[in-house]
Amino acid sequence: MSNHIIINKKLDSFKKKIIVSPDKSISIRCILLASQAVGISRISNLLESEDVLNALKAIKNLGINYIKTKNIYKIYGYGLNGFNLKKNILINAGNSGTLARLILGLLVRSEHKIKLIGDKSLSKRDFSRVTEPLKQFGVNIKSKKNSLPLKIQGTNFLRPINYFEDKGSAQCKSTVMLAALNTPGITKIRAKKSRNHTEILFKNLNIPIKLKSKGEYDFINIKGLTQFKSFDYIVPGDISSSAFFIVLALLSKKSEIILNKINVNKSRIGIIKILNKMNAKIRFQNKRIYKGEETADIFIKSADKLRSLNCPPSLNSYAIDEFLVIFLVAAKAKGISTFKKLSELNKKESPRLNFAIKFLKMIGIKVKRNQDDIKIFGNPNLILTGNYIIKDFLKDHRIFMMSCIAALTFGGNWKIYDKDSINTSFPKFLNLLKNIGAKIN
Repeated sequence: MSNHIIINKKLDSFKKKIIVSPDKSISIRCILLASQAVGISRISNLLESEDVLNALKAIKNLGINYIKTKNIYKIYGYGLNGFNLKKNILINAGNSGTLARLILGLLVRSEHKIKLIGDKSLSKRDFSRVTEPLKQFGVNIKSKKNSLPLKIQGTNFLRPINYFEDKGSAQCKSTVMLAALNTPGITKIRAKKSRNHTEILFKNLNIPIKLKSKGEYDFINIKGLTQFKSFDYIVPGDISSSAFFIVLALLSKKSEIILNKINVNKSRIGIIKILNKMNAKIRFQNKRIYKGEETADIFIKSADKLRSLNCPPSLNSYAIDEFLVIFLVAAKAKGISTFKKLSELNKKESPRLNFAIKFLKMIGIKVKRNQDDIKIFGNPNLILTGNYIIKDFLKDHRIFMMSCIAALTFGGNWKIYDKDSINTSFPKFLNLLKNIGAKIN
């Protein structure tokens, strides 16, 4: 079976209400924390993508059992460091940076060496940003070139640390927070503001955590060695998956979409703030709070006159996974859009900033780059009629999906490879597009 799709017809007009995939970040965090809780945790609406299924396989390899009954995953936890560790354990994180980094935080007391591997893309990513603080706790980690594969062996003599996270990386911050669970004393973290699902879950589970914000930093204190009980959780919709349909509606003619029950946590809606600055007029409906997370339905309709913006770098960490489709909007907006300090984009599943610039130039959009800053010269009259082939992008799921949205909104004849890449985060993506009316072969 071929692993590419063909799109040669724009999707101009539609009116739909859809349900996107459950939140991947929360799904993985729920699995990992359930593995450390005392009792049976019940997680509903868990995202069943490759990244999340790899998280379930990982805790299974570590001696934590789970079963699925209808739409509920029951995870049987035995408390902090409750793993049944055997020799020569291998954990394969696949494509998931979230899983690979966060699970290291739970292995800080492992008595045996555990090997962590990933796919080709993940194996190119820098792990020193989490291995260095873990070594400060007293953990033994060996790796060539600070990347996967690596081996970790914990210790019973962990010491709390003071950690400064200056990249705005929720993964790095969360790895240290999870390591702090098994560490006596108080671990202190000063972190550049980023997504805060781990903090919200800690508070909801009554884990001793103190939070304070000052300027662009969060100050987090965690008291370790406190057992916490199992929990029930219903995973909301994913804003990152929603982003593709938000932009599809914005750039299509006479179209509108309502996305049901989406996580609109303030640390996740950078894309909404950015697009509204570009005259998108995206609205939230039926807001509610669920276990500390804010959810809402999101209403989007076609935008007639999109305008350029000077994107505040303070929003970068709140929209880091959505910039690829934000760039598509900038390509269609009137004027020059400026984005600064985007180095983290090249630390994702692929060098996304590099690819985005190449992609925009391919479709005829002028781009100027100065190190990690770019200017996109928008063209409101952009209509494509040529032939476009998208391949060799390290099977980055977001690049595949962004390419589909470009094809459906800008026109042209597209051949997009590696359709299986969506299985890491959004397996139902193509089916949802077809339900809206997209012609995909």
